[in-house]
Amino acid sequence: MAKILVVEDEPTMQIGLRDNLEFEGYDVNVVNNGKSGLEELINNSYDLVVLDVMLPQMSGFDVLKKAREKGIGTPVIMLTAKGEEIDKVLGLELGADDYMTKPFSLRELIARVKAVLRRQQSGAQALSVQMKLGDAAIDFAAYTATRDGKEVAMTPKEFEILKFLWQHRNTVVSRDQLLTNVWGYDESISTRTVDNFVLKLRQKLEADPSHPRHIITIHGTGYKLIV
Repeated sequence: MAKILVVEDEPTMQIGLRDNLEFEGYDVNVVNNGKSGLEELINNSYDLVVLDVMLPQMSGFDVLKKAREKGIGTPVIMLTAKGEEIDKVLGLELGADDYMTKPFSLRELIARVKAVLRRQQSGAQALSVQMKLGDAAIDFAAYTATRDGKEVAMTPKEFEILKFLWQHRNTVVSRDQLLTNVWGYDESISTRTVDNFVLKLRQKLEADPSHPRHIITIHGTGYKLIV
């Protein structure tokens, strides 16, 4: 089930978007201001964002800009009452994947959501067979890894951790983000568990695990995958 974040401050629009997206089978979370929207994007993993432009506390343009600066590549469909060409161009140049002007047809929005998710899935599939990390090659779809052509045994959880780091490559990922997005809300899992899994990943993928070049510890925060 695809997970969609809706950032919209108009109550009526919130209800309409949530009801229609949930009817289509999506897992929907709604927040009503730009600051909360950016925090959600940083701290949680979504498949798509429906982002209004005119928002309290932080505009949709600023949310999108800051998210892209942090390396968050989640697809975004922007919504706005503005219909000027320059606003559409700005949104798309900042990294939006699509743009709709209010008032709009909810049926058309749903169609565009499906189209963006299809493109994302195709991209993810392409990504899964192309990932390189030093002398290691990882295929997330097949759950296989090799180094210098030799198979590396990795557990499904190690693949999931590495995939989440790869999706947020070159940005800092906190231990809490990994716990939430890889393990879910299992209270029996601690941040120490994350550290142990990362240690194993380094031993399997880094040329010198004691001096890692790709899976870097950011002290007091978490990890960064450098590629």
